Amino acid sequence: MSTKDWLEKDFYKVLGVSKTAEQDEIKKSYRKLARKYHPDSNAGDASAEAKFKEVSEAYDVVGDTKKRKEYDEARRLFGSGGFRMPGSGGAQGGQGFGFDVGDLFNRGGQASGGGGGLGDILGGMFGGGGRTTTTTSTARPRRGADIETEATIEFAEAVNGVTVALRMTSDEPCKTCRGTGAKYGTVPKVCLKCEGTGMQTSVQGGVFAMTEPCTECKGRGLVVDQPCETCHGSGRGQSSKTMQVRIPAGVQDGQRIRLKGKGAAGERGGPAGDLYVSVHVKAHRIFGRQGEHLTLAVPVSFTEAALGAEIKVPTLDGLPVTVRIPAGTANGSKLRVRGKGSVRRDGSKGDLLLTIEVQVPHELTDEQREKLQEFNTASAQPDLRAGLFGSS
Repeated sequence: MSTKDWLEKDFYKVLGVSKTAEQDEIKKSYRKLARKYHPDSNAGDASAEAKFKEVSEAYDVVGDTKKRKEYDEARRLFGSGGFRMPGSGGAQGGQGFGFDVGDLFNRGGQASGGGGGLGDILGGMFGGGGRTTTTTSTARPRRGADIETEATIEFAEAVNGVTVALRMTSDEPCKTCRGTGAKYGTVPKVCLKCEGTGMQTSVQGGVFAMTEPCTECKGRGLVVDQPCETCHGSGRGQSSKTMQVRIPAGVQDGQRIRLKGKGAAGERGGPAGDLYVSVHVKAHRIFGRQGEHLTLAVPVSFTEAALGAEIKVPTLDGLPVTVRIPAGTANGSKLRVRGKGSVRRDGSKGDLLLTIEVQVPHELTDEQREKLQEFNTASAQPDLRAGLFGSS
């Protein structure tokens, strides 16, 4: 804030107190207004945030005994921007000789004698060191941090979708200081180094400019003289809560799901971060996954594969279905049961893919061996391996 702003603003009016108010009355009024307009109590309300900054700015001046004395003296000398020459009845019918106080600051150094202008005279009074600058010191809203977590679910839950309860630990505005980072009864100040933006720009090698979080305020845009004893000035605290999270149907093992706005709370009205859930799916005893389809290996006997058969196979929903095995089905053949797979994004279902595994008996009774030999003699099959010995 420039020296000119200090003279033109009525900080007593901002705080709702008289110019003769005691310091305790000023402090009491400030605390009441700060609680009313604090950003944490008025999320997303830009007017309340602006009012909070105005109140904090006023208290920073008149809440300090030394600054208040200098402010009162400057206001007495220069009024509301019009400087009155002592004893000047004026050459224009007794009218006071006045001029814009802004000229004194904006044209400093042009007066005869090469002086620095009135800004140099008042610079020490307001800590400006003879230098008058006007900056935009608005502490910007900050987006909350993203949160990473994991969830392990059953195979059937991944196929059909499930709602799981996740215990989340994240940061939120400190309950003691309500996110300001300042000790109770004090207020943070806008960082002078980054002018409240939370970012600083440095030039590397005289050519490249690099923007990074301010080293003074650590990217907050605010600094505190007396840190909060709970959060040590960070303005953030830890919170634990249980959140119900919906895992969509058809999720794959290792898939990462993003839940917008379910992460850590933002600062100064900023949006919340996102929640990322890495899903781990337990393997099923008999079923597998192939994209949107389920897979199942189905053992059949030698005679069922040769003669054909109708068999029952299980499905993930627990209701078996009847499948026709064609006569002469070879080992490794694929069959499809439509609509018994995983749920797609459009709500439809994939298929159940069956792989036929022909079981060859390891041991035979004498009767079985005799019957198979009769079958082999009766079949009179050509040599199945004759093609392996052809000319190259």
